[in-house]
Amino acid sequence: MGKQMTEMLKGTLEGIVLAILALRPAYGYEITARLRDQGFADIAEGTVYALLVRIEQKGLVDVARVPSEKGPPRKVYTLNARGREDLEEFWRTWSFLADRLAQLHEGGR
Repeated sequence: MGKQMTEMLKGTLEGIVLAILALRPAYGYEITARLRDQGFADIAEGTVYALLVRIEQKGLVDVARVPSEKGPPRKVYTLNARGREDLEEFWRTWSFLADRLAQLHEGGR
């Protein structure tokens, strides 16, 4: 992944993870796997786990500890009402930026 892509992804990864959690609750490794399935193969698990800590601290998700077949319980993240509001704001901002970028790309029309 190029430097420009990495920098853009830093600014949008929180919204991407919230969008994944809007589909259904998930634990850290599962979120990383979904990101990879979506083509974000270069995202490190550590990056995802650090992001999950931040969105938990911001109160955007509810966390439940679920027993695991192997090892300690897993933390399962569920998007809560505040997280859904944040995600809606992310999509509004994304739409605004995407529209303006498309206009610029088309020569300012």
